[in-house]
Amino acid sequence: MSGTSTRPAEKSGTFKLGGDLPVHRLGYGAMQLTGPGIWGPPKDRAEAVRVLRRALELGVDFIDTADSYGPYFSEEIIAEALHPYAKGVVVATKAGLVRTGPNEWHPVGAPKYLRQELELSLRRLKLERIDLYQLHRIDPKVPVEESLGELKALQKEGKIRHIGLSEVSVEEIERARKVVDVVSVQNRYNLTDRVHEKVLDYCEKENLGFIPWFPLATGGLAKPGSTLDSVAKKHNATPAQIALSWLLARSPVMLPIPGTSSVKHLEENLAGAEVKLGKDELAAVDAQASGR
Repeated sequence: MSGTSTRPAEKSGTFKLGGDLPVHRLGYGAMQLTGPGIWGPPKDRAEAVRVLRRALELGVDFIDTADSYGPYFSEEIIAEALHPYAKGVVVATKAGLVRTGPNEWHPVGAPKYLRQELELSLRRLKLERIDLYQLHRIDPKVPVEESLGELKALQKEGKIRHIGLSEVSVEEIERARKVVDVVSVQNRYNLTDRVHEKVLDYCEKENLGFIPWFPLATGGLAKPGSTLDSVAKKHNATPAQIALSWLLARSPVMLPIPGTSSVKHLEENLAGAEVKLGKDELAAVDAQASGR
């Protein structure tokens, strides 16, 4: 790509979480700063630290993690790399999934557990307040009103600024909003996986941030000669950069958080904010992904 800037993430635009917390729309997801299966420490901790510091140099000011990433290692590495945090840097984290091994995740929404995990996240991240605290999953064994009621109490205590949800339906968001002010939703969403299209539309209508996890899946769409491949070549970009550009164009509330454990891959991902697709290109990529 020609004309790349030194802080490409700033080209993604700005979104205000809760109407008062501005972040650049292209952030960084810290799940991959761990071992295989999102379990244990990363293979190269020094590179993980470099990735985080480089992300800020490239204009990222929104970093998303969770206590379950590692567990705990991701939060610890964020503090190691970035504390004391530069002004305007927002670190979002989550609780509500317990780990029992690699790729094993179990929802736990008990109020006492969530309070404990919030306190431990504050300690690991070296923060007095978490700007965005997300319920990682709704626990089917615990009424969501109880889980969120505890987060609301922690918010009143000044330990949480804003509250978000993850992997929820429109109905679940509406139920949650009767208990707390929800400012964001984090659901799986990408060019090839749009099961949560209704949730995205709801978030756009209600001005809630939509944080797509696993945002850069392109699958077989990028095969040579495909629409995605030809659009990428036209812009001297990678298919992943085109997918990221498409996401940013899809909705003004979209806050992609591509993650990586490599500085080189990080720089490549963030350069996607500078790829501007025309309406015809966006429509063509969308049609290919939708099988139309």
